[in-house]
Amino acid sequence: MAVNTTEPVYWLNWRFLLCVLWVYSCMALACFLIWKYEGPSSRGSNGDDGGDREEAPSRAGPGVVYLEDCWKPCLEEIHPGWLLAFRLVAFFILASLLLVDIITDGWSIFLYYTQWTFLLVTLYFGLGSLLSIYGCYQYAYKTSGDGSDLIGSGADRGSYIIAPTVESAYDHVIKSPCYSKIHGGQEIAGFWGYLFQIMFQTNAGAVLITDLVFWLILYPFLAHNEYDMNFILIGTHSINVVFLVGDAALNKLHFPWFRIAYFLLWTGLFVNVQWIIHANVSIWWPYPFLDLTFPSAPVWYLVVALLHFPCYALFTLVLRLKHSVLESWFPQTYVK
Repeated sequence: MAVNTTEPVYWLNWRFLLCVLWVYSCMALACFLIWKYEGPSSRGSNGDDGGDREEAPSRAGPGVVYLEDCWKPCLEEIHPGWLLAFRLVAFFILASLLLVDIITDGWSIFLYYTQWTFLLVTLYFGLGSLLSIYGCYQYAYKTSGDGSDLIGSGADRGSYIIAPTVESAYDHVIKSPCYSKIHGGQEIAGFWGYLFQIMFQTNAGAVLITDLVFWLILYPFLAHNEYDMNFILIGTHSINVVFLVGDAALNKLHFPWFRIAYFLLWTGLFVNVQWIIHANVSIWWPYPFLDLTFPSAPVWYLVVALLHFPCYALFTLVLRLKHSVLESWFPQTYVK
């Protein structure tokens, strides 16, 4: 017998209070980590925030993101165009699969965390493609002869040549609002660069917890009979992690531990949206353990909350393996 989730009695019980405790404890921890560590100069570093506006603090915080890290490959001999090509291919395949999923099953697919994460991964590769296009533009300009080369050649001939500027409206879109901050000779990323880094680390945990929970918990134990194995179902629970690991193997992005905060907030946002929807409309739950009438619901909420940490750690281990392999195979050209 279906239970009406809009009735107050559905929510006013000890199971819901425990679930609220688990969810909001994780979100509070996430907010603290962001407050303490996020940004070029965080409260967790000893930099002086009162310095020149054009210069970043002498000691950057653990959350600093450099603009070139968003588009440069981790090996110097790899042209940025290859990373761009990979991101474009990933974006179009993921977007196509998501579109087919929407056409087949309708917009109700976005009740599922899987589709939330799949959409976020797709947007990550879309934004990454734009940043890589910008990076290839910068790379082509520098390798074809930068401003200093042009000025030098003009001086040798006894003439003064003004170097062409590479600033454009596209530059300002990419760099704003943190444009012109420099640390250690590297330009600090603006809004889009930080958003890209945050999406990368949010996806890193989200794709693993999505696929692991589906293949190890939901499909074999809780909802085996509810899923009809097909190309779309298998693809949305596998191809996202394949492309993300591939991008991680190629890119130069760092992976500071504190950005697990965004992963926790992403899942917390999903759960809160589910609660709001079900408090107003009595519909089915996308996952059995989210249903608060489920006797072990608080236990499952806690288990899934705790799973965030090993899933995030697993992706960290993948990146450490990458660093170890590339440092030993390409010691001269690997850029950490």
